Amino acid sequence: MKRLSVQARYMLGMVVDATGSGMYLPLSLLYFHHITGLPVTQVGAIMTTAALLGLAGNPVTGVLIDRYGARTVVVGGYVLRAAGFAAYPLADSAVAMFAVVAVVAFGDVSFSPSIQSFVAEIVRGSARDKLLAAQRSLRNAGLGAGGLIAGAALALGDGTAFQVIVVGTAVAYLAAAALIRSIPLPPEPEGPPPARTKRGYRLVARNRPFLALTLLNVPTAFGYMVLSVSLPVYITQELDASDSLVGVLYATNTVGIALLQIPVTRLLTRYRRTRAAALGGGVFCVAFLSFAALGLISARTPVLIGVFAATLLFTLGELLHGATASALVASTAPEATRGRHLAVYQLSWAIPTALAPAVLTGLLQLSPTGMWLLLAAGVAGSALALVRLEPKLPAQAVRAEAAAEPTVVKEEAGPRAPQS
Repeated sequence: MKRLSVQARYMLGMVVDATGSGMYLPLSLLYFHHITGLPVTQVGAIMTTAALLGLAGNPVTGVLIDRYGARTVVVGGYVLRAAGFAAYPLADSAVAMFAVVAVVAFGDVSFSPSIQSFVAEIVRGSARDKLLAAQRSLRNAGLGAGGLIAGAALALGDGTAFQVIVVGTAVAYLAAAALIRSIPLPPEPEGPPPARTKRGYRLVARNRPFLALTLLNVPTAFGYMVLSVSLPVYITQELDASDSLVGVLYATNTVGIALLQIPVTRLLTRYRRTRAAALGGGVFCVAFLSFAALGLISARTPVLIGVFAATLLFTLGELLHGATASALVASTAPEATRGRHLAVYQLSWAIPTALAPAVLTGLLQLSPTGMWLLLAAGVAGSALALVRLEPKLPAQAVRAEAAAEPTVVKEEAGPRAPQS
């Protein structure tokens, strides 16, 4: 294990994590329907309620990161989710199901702010963008591999395959926890220990540029959700395309991210992060306008070509925006309260993710064209506002080259000084 570099151990942990998640995610509703016998609609309602409850743990996550360090929270979240998955086979009723799903939800909500904080601790400058790009790429590959493993297990036709999958996911989370725990932390800077930070969330509330960055992400977060929420309905019901096309488009997006995220982000590190992320928002806008225009076309072949073209544009928007925006946010958050800042920023993803099924399907029923135009206007406005916000952001956040590269740590550093 010690022979592996910091980056290699980190990426191996992400692959193991994503493979475990990919095994379970496509089967989440079916699993509890199979185990409990509850209707799929009731299972979905229970899972949604547990996910919303999990958001209550978001502020606590920020405090824990700043007090005990990001690595501790990442590992703790993995262990919490592993415990929840290990208990899944015991959930034979609605109450028991809610209890175990809520445990996993609290672990889930801790992941994004803690893992971004951890990346910010172990790498700086353009290396941060590249590591986040590699993470997005390999996690997409891991999710796909996990889905294939789950499909192969279920193809055997044995009811125990469901149990094997959830236990395998628990084992994957424990393995990822061990890998992340093995990564040494950078040594603490010389000099007196940092002053204890009081009223951390008040400092976040006073950081207006960061709050603006958080609010500007909300329209983009809704845009990210169209691939899994509204696009399948739009394609099959409004464009009268085959159900199988949905899976092909999803695979196109996933494979595109897995193959191209690293080289695209390496190219983008030469430019301002704000401009690259804004460009991604602009490409999203063009993709949404393209989807809207397809509703005006009746010929099947042009519609099919247009759907693929618009999906490729959507994928390009992700490639430009995803890793770059993550690096921008992590670099904008002050180090002493990075956990709290990123926990607040995570709400700009978590809330749209929770609301998207209801909001996007409601808009789709009201006016499919109107939904796409509203999404296009939202991401375009967000992109323009991000460029205008640029002068108010720290220089090391806007330009990757403004932050010094870290020295690679080869040995475990001493215990971290607690922060709050």
